[in-house]
Amino acid sequence: MHRDPHSHKGENGKVMVIGGSKHQHGAPLFSALAAEASGADLIYVAVPARHEGVAKNTSLNFQVHSFAGDALVESDLKSLLELLATMDAAVIGPGLGRSPKEQGVIQELIQACPCAMVLDASALQPWTLDAIEEKTAVLTPHLGELERMGIAQDEIDQRSISTPCTILCKGPIDRISGADGRTEEITGGNAGLTVGGTGDALAGLTAGLMAQHMDAFDACVLASRTIKRAGEQLKSHYTTRDVIGAIPEIIKKM
Repeated sequence: MHRDPHSHKGENGKVMVIGGSKHQHGAPLFSALAAEASGADLIYVAVPARHEGVAKNTSLNFQVHSFAGDALVESDLKSLLELLATMDAAVIGPGLGRSPKEQGVIQELIQACPCAMVLDASALQPWTLDAIEEKTAVLTPHLGELERMGIAQDEIDQRSISTPCTILCKGPIDRISGADGRTEEITGGNAGLTVGGTGDALAGLTAGLMAQHMDAFDACVLASRTIKRAGEQLKSHYTTRDVIGAIPEIIKKM
């Protein structure tokens, strides 16, 4: 991404990732590492209290804020929303819990979020499209999550326009539908990308690009192409950390 030579710290993107639960710490950290790899200046991570240490050890650049406990609760909202008000983009959902109580809090968080959002995993629910009305939002479902949201594959384009939002439906061929009617299909990659965490990385990379003032649709296209290109370069038997490590050089070449 092009940087203004006269810019200051934080002016090239501030991203916050909110995710994790008692048994899942990796998902939000993959998102945060990918946002960092995108070139964004500042990365904030909000995870359950038990994962604060591993989040700090994942990157010295992460500014880590912990939930009150092992799950996102109502009392966490005030401080999170205060931080979100200072962000350019946020990733919400990776690793978050799916209990009815926590889902209610996630819904409140999304409805009140003041910055652009990339919603993934536990944030993709039947209520999600209603919660993002009049907001800048990207949804990154795989086919199972799309079904959980109550959206048929042949409805993606129409729903992205009517909500409006940008939908990046993940699969062997990624389908991107923009709020303005633009569509694109991204081919490439390989079966190695089925390894756990690549979807979290895609969400974080998309948010990082949006935080650097890229249009939501274009950010989805570049993020999708980058992740698939990384898979092609690595060929087989690789991890999500390997994919994230390839991001900066691929973006530079693109």
